[in-house]
Amino acid sequence: MIKDTDPLDISQAADVPESSLPNRRNLLRTTVAAVGAVGFASALAGGHAYAVASSSGSGTLRRGRHHPHPSRTSGGTLDPSSVPKYRTPLFLLDRMPAKGRDSYHIAIRQFRQQMLPIGMPATAVWGYGAVGHQQSFHTPGLTIEARVDRPISVTWVNDLVTSRGFYLPHLCAVDPTLHWANPPGGRAGRDSRPTFSATPGPYTGPVPIVTHLHGGNSREESDGYPEAWYLPASRDIPRDYARVGTYYDRFAEQFRDRYGVRWRTGSATFTYSNDQRPTTLWYHDHTLGMTRVNVYAGLAGFYLLRGGPADLLPGVLPGPASGWDDAHGHPYEIPLAVQDKSFNADGSLFFPGSRGYFGDTPSDGPWIPYTDVPPIWNPELFGTTMVVNGNTWPVLNVEPRRYRLRILNASNARTLILKIVANATAPRPVSPALPFWQVGNDQGFLPTPVQLDQLLLAPAERADVVVDFTGTPVDTELYLINEGPDEAYGGGAPVTDFMPANITTTGQVMKFTVISLGSTDTSVPPSQIALPPIPALPESRTVRKLSLNEEDSAHFTDAPTMDTLGTVTPSGSSTPLLWSDPVTETPMKGDAEIWELYNFTSDAHPIHIHQIGFQVLDRQAITGGALSPPQPGEGGYKDTVIALPGYITRVKVRFGIAGRYVWHCHITDHEDNEMMRPLQVLDQRSH
Repeated sequence: MIKDTDPLDISQAADVPESSLPNRRNLLRTTVAAVGAVGFASALAGGHAYAVASSSGSGTLRRGRHHPHPSRTSGGTLDPSSVPKYRTPLFLLDRMPAKGRDSYHIAIRQFRQQMLPIGMPATAVWGYGAVGHQQSFHTPGLTIEARVDRPISVTWVNDLVTSRGFYLPHLCAVDPTLHWANPPGGRAGRDSRPTFSATPGPYTGPVPIVTHLHGGNSREESDGYPEAWYLPASRDIPRDYARVGTYYDRFAEQFRDRYGVRWRTGSATFTYSNDQRPTTLWYHDHTLGMTRVNVYAGLAGFYLLRGGPADLLPGVLPGPASGWDDAHGHPYEIPLAVQDKSFNADGSLFFPGSRGYFGDTPSDGPWIPYTDVPPIWNPELFGTTMVVNGNTWPVLNVEPRRYRLRILNASNARTLILKIVANATAPRPVSPALPFWQVGNDQGFLPTPVQLDQLLLAPAERADVVVDFTGTPVDTELYLINEGPDEAYGGGAPVTDFMPANITTTGQVMKFTVISLGSTDTSVPPSQIALPPIPALPESRTVRKLSLNEEDSAHFTDAPTMDTLGTVTPSGSSTPLLWSDPVTETPMKGDAEIWELYNFTSDAHPIHIHQIGFQVLDRQAITGGALSPPQPGEGGYKDTVIALPGYITRVKVRFGIAGRYVWHCHITDHEDNEMMRPLQVLDQRSH
């Protein structure tokens, strides 16, 4: 359960030898049989704790599985310990150039970027950039700045072609045996799970993309629906390939009828109404069965929404974020996109080309047709280096004053537990040198600022924080570290319940070096900030019981074949469903509902619901017990919530736009292999 607790006794916990730590598989094996027992301790969140249920109930709760520890595997031919740290200045994400007033023309291209320090090879990546502004192409993409209630339009162009107009193959190994976009299937076989009589190699054809504004209150045709993808307008697409996804033509027609704009081949134009609270959003690819590889290749970026009655007056928080004038000093509001990646010695991105890499099957299978395990897909990917704003282990010079940091966990699967400390290699857990003052999360400001020793961020979650370096001596070096695990997060506390990330690699994120004060800090101390009021959702009479599940191989022990979502029967058991199954979530536009997320797996899953911000209500062990309130950083509205294993996580939702959307786990490896379901918001007028 989630409960108030005293901070962990760091002086004692830090002395626990690594060899004495239980792994998650053994730990859950010994606890899962204890029906109703309180499970293995807490993952601290500023003095609050997640505690994981260890009950098995009717036997539907899964025991844990071991995940390979990337610091002990190759993860590419480049040894992460050989990469120099804190050599590269943090890349400050400037504003994305606009095509005109409230209009953007953004392409996706392949280029080389110096992700590793100077002197090491550059890396071929994909990224977003403004057409006509070659210098704007970067991964993560430059920041789109928008104003509340002021719509913008973005034309997203799939420009993954060579200079001669031929399509580019993927930078990562694409598993064609999943339920995916499947362009080779043609119009009849697109967006399906194809069958094979023998194990196929990775897909090397033209790459489909579709961009989603994560957290945006978007109409269905502008949401980036996974089956609304499109291929580049290349010269050599095979004739029998599908060029667009199942929903592309339908949404193109809707957009033309509503806005009078036709989508051109190889692109889609979306309109974002921005009629929501000011907040930190982000954009990323959302292609069916390919989100993990497309985002890993580089397709992500910030979208900052400002203004409106729910924003603070200028000057209350440090700023600005982007588009600053260098003549007027350093920016004091900085977006940070944190990711984990692995590299090869030639600088290329490493991405597993076989399921054998994960370690839960023989390295060479067998796969299709002899077993049921996908031959390339891995249940999770954990990189061996940490990357911030597109560079490994960067350094940021900060003045002794307050900074606003907008932090996004843009990793495929890694959950972060972030701290600011004085010694990056101190035994874990480390006492923080400075706290975070969290003022906002996924969907805007919190009810009140919260002082935290650390930030717990699952993939896709955001934290809007103020860090006060005031009084810190010049030349002081501080470090942003990560005490989350190098495997799937399942709740619990570092050292006590899982091994923290490798101290020399993935346990370090970036460095802050304090320089002389350049200007007077006129921002308000975070403890004195009065945040805007947050409207409550109405009462709800509808409760949906939904399940999170994992399916095991019939051939290999503890080897998952997929993760799924589903429903819960009146008796409390799970009904797993596939992406292709009929829609079961059909909320009525304007009605409030309570969604109960029953996590029957051994891992925590960040669940994202499209179109809306929701309110986290509470958590409760599946076997019963006390209700636990939301964590301090979960106040206000969220769009992604951590569903802990063995727990029911309750959220209140209300959809304001009728149409076709999705909800899914934001561990992109899970999302791409069935842990995503369509939902249909019904219009009151048609019923």
